[in-house]
Amino acid sequence: MWQDIFDYFLAPKKTGYDVPKTLIFATLLVIAVYSIYIMLKKLKVKIDKKLALAVSPFVVFGGIIRVLQDAGVLNSFLFVTPSIYFFVFLIVFFSLLVFLFIEKKKKIPYFKPLFILGLILISFSIPYLKPVNFYGSLQAVVFFLPWLIIFYLLKWSPSNKIVTLVQLFDATTTFVALNFFGRSDLGYMGFIEQHVVPTFFINIFGPFSFVIIKLIVIVSVLLLIDKFSDEKEFNDYLKVIMGILGGATGSRDFIALLTLTA
Repeated sequence: MWQDIFDYFLAPKKTGYDVPKTLIFATLLVIAVYSIYIMLKKLKVKIDKKLALAVSPFVVFGGIIRVLQDAGVLNSFLFVTPSIYFFVFLIVFFSLLVFLFIEKKKKIPYFKPLFILGLILISFSIPYLKPVNFYGSLQAVVFFLPWLIIFYLLKWSPSNKIVTLVQLFDATTTFVALNFFGRSDLGYMGFIEQHVVPTFFINIFGPFSFVIIKLIVIVSVLLLIDKFSDEKEFNDYLKVIMGILGGATGSRDFIALLTLTA
């Protein structure tokens, strides 16, 4: 029984995703997000662009090790959803504590060594990747370029633009993977969408619907945050979380596409 429970929650390729599992993961996410916010407040860490920049390499690092798990280079329940988020968070959190202590003693801003540590982790993990699908990754970039141009010309806050673009990069990469590399007759396991809600719309309207739906949802959420919440720091925190979630799945999808690891 315990093995079945373990597989249900921590072996997505074996058991897949369904509505109950999605709701449980979403609930855990909400609890974790609020708990982390409380911890940051207690540590007196200002939630700003410096914090967002400092954690960004860890987001990419998480994407890399998730792909390495799919490729069989790594093999642990720690490197699948949702445990991979806790794994990376613990690395960031304990590193943050160390660098906050150093900042207090040596006056070195915590975000600088934290950012460098993230880059080091990336540099150690990249050699294990085997890029083979440069054409597919180029397709993802080409399809994403129009969004870059549109949002560059759009008059909106920089933070909202960045969050939306990060999420759109994830959606665009997913579209390319599903639309052009989603068939098993290509000599490898074709890409499929595993999550419940995207799968529902993709099965009805096709892969590009994921891009449009994600655009509508993210823009709507950002507008609601700006309009109805007066607590700026919490607003910024929510935007950082949205960026992290989009960056985590986007980096994973792009690297998987580059290495044809489905």
